[in-house]
Amino acid sequence: MSAADHERFIVTVQQMARLSWDEAQRATEATLTTLAERLSSGGARDIAEQLPEELRPLLATDTDATGMTAAQFVERVAEREGSDDLAAAELHAHAVFDALQRFVDERELNQMESELPPDYVALTAPMQRPGRAEVPGQPEPLPVEEFLRRVADRAATDVATARRVTDAVLETLGERIAHGEVADLAAELAPEFREPLEQGDVESHGRAQGMPLDEFLRRVAEREGVSPELAPDHARAVFRTLREALPDREVADLVAQLPDDYDPLLAA
Repeated sequence: MSAADHERFIVTVQQMARLSWDEAQRATEATLTTLAERLSSGGARDIAEQLPEELRPLLATDTDATGMTAAQFVERVAEREGSDDLAAAELHAHAVFDALQRFVDERELNQMESELPPDYVALTAPMQRPGRAEVPGQPEPLPVEEFLRRVADRAATDVATARRVTDAVLETLGERIAHGEVADLAAELAPEFREPLEQGDVESHGRAQGMPLDEFLRRVAEREGVSPELAPDHARAVFRTLREALPDREVADLVAQLPDDYDPLLAA
């Protein structure tokens, strides 16, 4: 795995727990080091082999598994973070387990969970961030009709075509970004746009796919059924409408997950 994979892991922890980069690094180190103590040496090694190289030493262990309840696990994470805030430590550990689910295959995850007692489900269950409707005072998503009208205007096409364009771009974007960011975008957009995002997430098994811009555009064109020459304008129309539809924090999170060659799509 590349340095970009390590960055994606830390970004996932950042996003799920709303931490700074340094805080997400610290939470990752504290949680993985504690997990190495809780798992058998073989189980820890199997997990480590599927993680970015920078994180593998945190799971290095040659000792037997230490009996530890979920509450005791969280206490050790808090201690390693230098904090006595157990609620925060639980959130941080949960975010790291959520990131693990993006990098470790299902067989190894199942093996890991088989070594953990039932009370660890509070840490290993997939995280969900509240959608707009669940947050008092949060504005409603941009209506689907208005979103598509803006895409149609930018792409110089009709609304029916704009829907195909939007679905193709969102499905491909769902493949390109991490599961946590897919969930965040889906929560901020009209329900009609969640299906293509989540379909792309399923196709990538919840793990961000390294995809240069030309490959992204090739997939968009293929899904939309148009020539590759049209894909850049169509993708740009959707991305610029996303910038208007999403809160600033979500735009920043999205930009952080995409490499510099995507800048022509993301420019305001």
